[in-house]
Amino acid sequence: MNDRRQDIAEASRTVVKVGSSSLTTPGGAIDDASIGALASAIAARVGQGQQVLLVSSGAIAAGMAPLGLSKRPRDLATQQAAASVGQGLLIARYTAAFARHGIGTGQVLLTADDLMRRGHYRNAQRTLDRLLDLTMLPVINENDTVATDEIRFGDNDRLAALVAHVTRADALILLSDVDGLYEADPRKGEARKITTITGQNDLLAVKVGKAGQSTVGTGGMSTKVESALIATEAGIPAVLAAAKDVRKALEGQRVGTYFAPTGQRPRTRLLWLAHAAVARGTLKLDEGAVEAVVGRRASLLPAGITGVEGAFDTGDPVDLTDPSGKPVARGLVNYDATEIPGLMGRSTRWLSSRLGHEYEREVIHRDDLVIL
Repeated sequence: MNDRRQDIAEASRTVVKVGSSSLTTPGGAIDDASIGALASAIAARVGQGQQVLLVSSGAIAAGMAPLGLSKRPRDLATQQAAASVGQGLLIARYTAAFARHGIGTGQVLLTADDLMRRGHYRNAQRTLDRLLDLTMLPVINENDTVATDEIRFGDNDRLAALVAHVTRADALILLSDVDGLYEADPRKGEARKITTITGQNDLLAVKVGKAGQSTVGTGGMSTKVESALIATEAGIPAVLAAAKDVRKALEGQRVGTYFAPTGQRPRTRLLWLAHAAVARGTLKLDEGAVEAVVGRRASLLPAGITGVEGAFDTGDPVDLTDPSGKPVARGLVNYDATEIPGLMGRSTRWLSSRLGHEYEREVIHRDDLVIL
């Protein structure tokens, strides 16, 4: 097996993600002991001269008790209210916990939009790099107080994988309340733990849990596996482990499940487009266009489009589907939804001669396309 955990131990920059369920008591309140143990393990890593970025859930959980909520709210407005109350409480506890080890912290709140627009993610990248240069430890969370369903990462596992890519991290540690990936839910009977994943084929027989099993968090095992694969496809090794084993995981010991890197780093925008973007509409393609876009990695031209759905503007992400309706690619569109019906089936030369030279352009340029 390709279990090279030495690359975790030797990583000069590591992203550690911890979920709400690993930070809270059975009653849902933030557990200072858990935060203290996490801070101690990370401080040991920093003390060895290595950099760590912490992606932490828990803002909504921290805000539940002050608001008198016994369980995670379902509606977006109350979630945002809880996050606005809880985020300050959460960062205060991290600040105190790391201060005991002589480490300062800096809070960074992100939305998916911050990794969609080049100017935004470059700003996020510079901020995180500068915090590390100043020997501060970034504590990152999704900005739940302003994020809407359309611009959410969906869970902090995915956010952590994207942060690892944006910051050019060398390793990703995903902490959970379970001690690794199992072939099936270990709470429902005997199941074998998988120690190493070298690619998609190793996951064919695995049944993973969906989100929603925790009373305070949003992520399930499926999102953790997906996020580990986002990292490994970008050349970043990942480990899924129990929060109590964070120190061992950082040291490269054989705990949890190790995901071996399988690819090379793509451009950040394309990584976002494939894994974080929410499509605002759909373009249906004929077989020739599918072959051009998927098979030859060509740009999408209006001649190959047979249908359009959704309300989107120029620059929005849209899904491209084959004639059966299966999504095959995603891209940033150069026209809004109201313009495309008048372009469908036409060549760019014909459109240019009838409508003007501004119509002699691709509907989606190949540099703004990812294959799904």
